[in-house]
Amino acid sequence: MTSEIPTNDLDRVALNKSRLTLLLIMGIPVTMILTATWLWYFVVQGDLDLVGKLGTSNRGTLGQPPRQMEEFGLSDRDGREFSYTDVDRRWTLLVPYSGPECDARCEATLYVTRQIHTAMGKELPRIRRMYVANKPLSEQALAVDNLSDERPVPPSLAAYFDQQQRGLIPLYMSGADFDVAFSEYLAAKDTWYLVDPAGWIMMSYSSEVTYKDVISDLKFLLKNSSE
Repeated sequence: MTSEIPTNDLDRVALNKSRLTLLLIMGIPVTMILTATWLWYFVVQGDLDLVGKLGTSNRGTLGQPPRQMEEFGLSDRDGREFSYTDVDRRWTLLVPYSGPECDARCEATLYVTRQIHTAMGKELPRIRRMYVANKPLSEQALAVDNLSDERPVPPSLAAYFDQQQRGLIPLYMSGADFDVAFSEYLAAKDTWYLVDPAGWIMMSYSSEVTYKDVISDLKFLLKNSSE
């Protein structure tokens, strides 16, 4: 003969389960917040190298220290003051260059970043390209015998931008600011940068990083970004 559990007891068991489930649901975000706060405290104090412990999947080199483009004085190709926050918020492929002539290495970097941009397909509108030099565009020349895509060499750097680099924004930054903003470039002249939509210099790349690896980074960042 089987015994039956009274209805009141069944209701009590169901109520207790519901309360337990509710407590668990409420407890998960609280636990996550406390854990994140604890981790952030030790990161700020310098007691925990979170990036070093967890590793990173990006192919570029994270910018250290963080630098904000708006902190540096910029001028456009016509010499007018340029504010980074006045342009649309997009991910930026930024090519720096120092010196009076954009040489073969400079042109090759501009070509590669243009190709990467084009290869992003439907995500192309979320990305832009910039060229930042420590001299005004009017004082620079294009010093190459051949272009990377084997097209005719334009008569000037300005003409090259207009013909081969449509959409690219050429800018000028004073030497003092340039040296602070692009310290990695000063150490390795094939360096270029990825700047996030808020204007932070996020990562640097060199010619040792493959075209496909850069695209992999970009796809990951765009997938996990609302901008």
